[in-house]
Amino acid sequence: MTNGRHDQPEMQGLRLGVVSAFPPSRNSLNEFGYHLVKHLSRLEEVDEVLVYADHTVEGASEHMENVSFRPCWRFNALTNLWRVPREIKRSNPDAVLLNLQFATFGDKRIAGALGLLIPAALRLWRVPTLVVLHNLADNVDMKDAGFAGSALTAKLMTSAGRALTRALLRADLVALTIPRYVEFLREEYGANNAVLAPHGSFEDVAMPTFSVPPGRRTIMAFGKWGTYKTVDMLVEAYRELLARGYDDTRLVLAGTDSPNSAGYMESAAQRYADVPNLEFPGYIAENEVGPLFLSASVVAFPYTSTTGSSGVLHQAGEYGRAAVLPRIGDLVDIVEEEGFLGVYFRPGDPSSLADAIAEVLDDPVKRAALGRRNFAAATGIPMSEVVQWHVAHIQRLLAKRTTR
Repeated sequence: MTNGRHDQPEMQGLRLGVVSAFPPSRNSLNEFGYHLVKHLSRLEEVDEVLVYADHTVEGASEHMENVSFRPCWRFNALTNLWRVPREIKRSNPDAVLLNLQFATFGDKRIAGALGLLIPAALRLWRVPTLVVLHNLADNVDMKDAGFAGSALTAKLMTSAGRALTRALLRADLVALTIPRYVEFLREEYGANNAVLAPHGSFEDVAMPTFSVPPGRRTIMAFGKWGTYKTVDMLVEAYRELLARGYDDTRLVLAGTDSPNSAGYMESAAQRYADVPNLEFPGYIAENEVGPLFLSASVVAFPYTSTTGSSGVLHQAGEYGRAAVLPRIGDLVDIVEEEGFLGVYFRPGDPSSLADAIAEVLDDPVKRAALGRRNFAAATGIPMSEVVQWHVAHIQRLLAKRTTR
């Protein structure tokens, strides 16, 4: 691929490839991929965005100006390692961004690992690559996250994850949204190509109202459920709140199963059919996300471990919502490092979670203050500015190649 457009720096408009899950796919990071592509396509420096998306049974992606879609991979397919680079070679973009976390290409070990070798394969073909990496294998509890069934397997998975991290670092640049992750890669792996990039707010949103709508006060949680994100503790906390007299509340458990936990939400709905004012709205389309968050008095994060920065927390912040969060590992430090703030509870303790939720519900002044703090953190740097940072780095990569 040395004869393509990325050998011609005099051309003004870039053709950028983006490898990502993409709506209507429901795979991990699909929403981040959507907003990344949308804002890239609006830049004057970019002529076209080529989206190397996952095949989905839900149908075709919506039309977007200056964007072409080239579905070329499937979740858990062993062929992704050659199918994605082959399609990139055919379409010959100037550079490629890869929107990744460690389970992007599959929850089965071999398929997931092979997909993460794609940046290294592109580097061999001299395709300029920038990986936006959302978590690190070193910081994931493999057993709790559903990737390992025993402590020994978890240890082996972590070792394999370190090897895959080294493979990902074969990309020209690896951008992470958390400063300590950048420091970790530089110190632990000697990764001089690890750089910090803000997560970015998905939309240039107007200042929301920090009050809550009339009617039942809504406790809401949103995510892909079944591994380290489970609804059971939150339902138990809600039951305790009802027993304490919080009869004017409802619990909304939005989202779908984690790829590792097919059938989890259907099973949960059956287990808790007797709980009053408990709702399972299922998959939330992009145009329904705003109303969902704005309906909430508090957003709960009933996690048992963390895998990095939380996209759901960023969304809660964009809509000015207060959050209750577990005090686990370095999650509190990560959250506050990004500028967010919440009421914390002891992980695995429904009573502690109920206390945290009650603290927000009982204090409208504190609820609004937390919402304002989280709004400021989430909207400090919009995605429209983050993509300019990515493009500037890509232009530098292309310029360096022409001087060699």
